[in-house]
Amino acid sequence: MAEKKLNELPPDLRRLYAKAVEAAQRDNHDYALTLFCQVLKLEPGMFDARKALRAAQTAKSAGASTGFFKKMISSAGSSPQITKAKFALGKNPAEAMAIAEEVLNGDANNPFAHRIIVDAAHVLELPQTAVLSLETMVRQSPKDKHLVIEFANTVAQAGVHAGVAEQYLDELIRTTPYDPDLQQAQKNLSAHKTMDEGGYSALEDGKGSYRDILKNKEEAISLEQEQRSQKTEDVALRLIEEYETRLITEPNNQKLIRSLAELYTQKNQFARALALYERLRSSELGSDAALDRAIAETTLRQYDFQIAQLNPFDEGSTEKIAAINVEKTTFQLAECQKRVEKYPTDLAIRFELGQLYFAAGKIGEAIAEFQKAQQNAHKRIAAMSFLAQCFAKRGMNDSAVRTLQNAIKEKPAFDDEKKDLIYQLGCVFEKMGKKAEAIEQFLIIYESDVTYRDVGAKVDAHYAGQ
Repeated sequence: MAEKKLNELPPDLRRLYAKAVEAAQRDNHDYALTLFCQVLKLEPGMFDARKALRAAQTAKSAGASTGFFKKMISSAGSSPQITKAKFALGKNPAEAMAIAEEVLNGDANNPFAHRIIVDAAHVLELPQTAVLSLETMVRQSPKDKHLVIEFANTVAQAGVHAGVAEQYLDELIRTTPYDPDLQQAQKNLSAHKTMDEGGYSALEDGKGSYRDILKNKEEAISLEQEQRSQKTEDVALRLIEEYETRLITEPNNQKLIRSLAELYTQKNQFARALALYERLRSSELGSDAALDRAIAETTLRQYDFQIAQLNPFDEGSTEKIAAINVEKTTFQLAECQKRVEKYPTDLAIRFELGQLYFAAGKIGEAIAEFQKAQQNAHKRIAAMSFLAQCFAKRGMNDSAVRTLQNAIKEKPAFDDEKKDLIYQLGCVFEKMGKKAEAIEQFLIIYESDVTYRDVGAKVDAHYAGQ
């Protein structure tokens, strides 16, 4: 099934669509919703109707109550309609989509209904429809890494405008700059941006298809990556030459020095980058937390670059890689300890140190850092999650349970972070031999995301054993 334009519909559906648009313009939302749903039930691929329906649903929800009861409904993933849509998804995805739209008619932001529409749209090959719902979901959970990546990848595959997806990806990469999954999603999105020129316009005109757009995908990716790489190399070299020339006449330009160091890091010329950072550190302005962090990250990238130069299949490389990793870990822990001593009130650094202690098996030291780090509002939930893991490793299961329950209470959005907290709680209950309490936690996840980790297997095994 392909997404269709208005001129591809039969006359009766076009007239029905026109009536729906007219009703929406008069703010007669209920009538407009009914008509749009009728059009989409007969022609699920009518994207203009889907987009107009979503606008009408949003307009209606904006004027509706947003009290506690409505929020409870919105967060519920096991309502009769949602359950019915889930069952229909495997056999009749178009019907599942229609049921989900009925849910959205009363709650335009219901994430469970949007998830059903996304899954059904993938089966029916309706990429723009999937993008429409994913964008709504991402706006509600912008820090959900897996959801943002799914949104970006779907945008890339659909060949639609990538601006919104780029914004969410860039924001996540800004906070976690070395996440390989985010970096790969960004590369995929960049590689597919030319798809709009290479085939999407044909889809807009009703002369192409989704498969036509994807036909030469590999060739488009290869060409775009090659051009992007060449452009990046050329720009970096030009800027280095320009900044070095300026540095002669502006030797105390702090911003210029830092930018030049970043460029040298980008070119894997780490010695020059670190020399420039040390120049900043020894200047009149001295060091700051951001500069110390930049020096640490550059040094870590130097270790990673050394490992990347070794062939893991060559004899002797394994020992060299292991030695570099030990040196890297030792440096990372010692450097972070120094930054904590230098900036004792910076709780984000304490959280970082806690993670390093945890990875090194120094649980007592990790607990002390996470207990302090949880006072940072931005790190609180993550710190509590690590605290619970520390308690569990020490056999302090009651403390782990209380910590996880408190974290879950403070986490309103049902995103991957909350799923992880609930999953951990279930695992701790399992460890304590409390099977009923454990399965209760796993069921919470199962009812909205059966594919999360091994939740499906755990729940199925539980009921099979009854």
